[in-house]
Amino acid sequence: MRYDAAKLLPPCLVPIFMALVVIDTADAQRSLLSPGGVSPKTLRVQEVDREYLLALPKNLHPARRTDQADSLPPSNTNGDNSVHPIVFVWHGHGGGMRHSARTFRIHELWPEAIVVYPQGLPTPGMTDPAGKKSGWQKFDGDQDNRDLLFFDALLADLTQSYAVDRMRLFSMGHSNGAAFTYLLAMARPGVLAAIAPSAAPARGVRAGLFAGDPLAKIPPLPVMHIVGKDDKVVPRSWQIPTIDAFRKKNECSSDSKPWESGCVIYESKVDAPVVVMEHSGGHTYPQEANAKIVQFFKQHSRTDRVKQPPP
Repeated sequence: MRYDAAKLLPPCLVPIFMALVVIDTADAQRSLLSPGGVSPKTLRVQEVDREYLLALPKNLHPARRTDQADSLPPSNTNGDNSVHPIVFVWHGHGGGMRHSARTFRIHELWPEAIVVYPQGLPTPGMTDPAGKKSGWQKFDGDQDNRDLLFFDALLADLTQSYAVDRMRLFSMGHSNGAAFTYLLAMARPGVLAAIAPSAAPARGVRAGLFAGDPLAKIPPLPVMHIVGKDDKVVPRSWQIPTIDAFRKKNECSSDSKPWESGCVIYESKVDAPVVVMEHSGGHTYPQEANAKIVQFFKQHSRTDRVKQPPP
């Protein structure tokens, strides 16, 4: 049985009750859109208004002036809070930025980071050949590189607006969003500090798809790969070659060691370990991965592997 609270109150108290409801709703909306929450944004890229949700730290710092760039530390891994890492979170095919924010919750688990939940555009997929659902380009040159250029524009805009730690840029995603994360790593080499893809291989790495080594031009990169043992959409056998390729690229040990619950780590000679999290599910994203991804990202910076950022 449902009750209408307003009808149960004396008439003289109804206006007060309704006013409190309005105030509570407004406060909730302000909380959602304030720094520390997530705010809807748009950015014009290639004459298209691209949407994304942005979560900003409460202790947000503005962008550095040019004359400050050389005097401030490049990374806050040693306790410097003057710059902020960025995490880009890419939804799966048919998903959206709001569902992505609710599912991954990176802004809640890492409130000191700038977190971006981009919105994809209609894109053909394995289960959507007509391309009616939202997704991301599949390879360099696909869809006129609209999503790689979206990433470039987002990074440029955030860097101009806020004090960004360019040594700690991270990308993660599920399914099509994971494949795009791998594409970012290969198409924008040396930009990301670490990645955490779920339920997708890197295009071109799956055995026999293309000749040559698609990872040859990228520097070593820490990877946390999440795979479902019962994935029927993107089978585990499709994903293992990508894991193996990054283990080779990153000069990892042949034997794994336990990491966090459900995870193993292949330690690297070049500070670029590969962590594998296997779960018993199918083509799904395990919620318990969120905190582990944040922990993994916090352990890595490009300063671990390079002395200077790429030009």
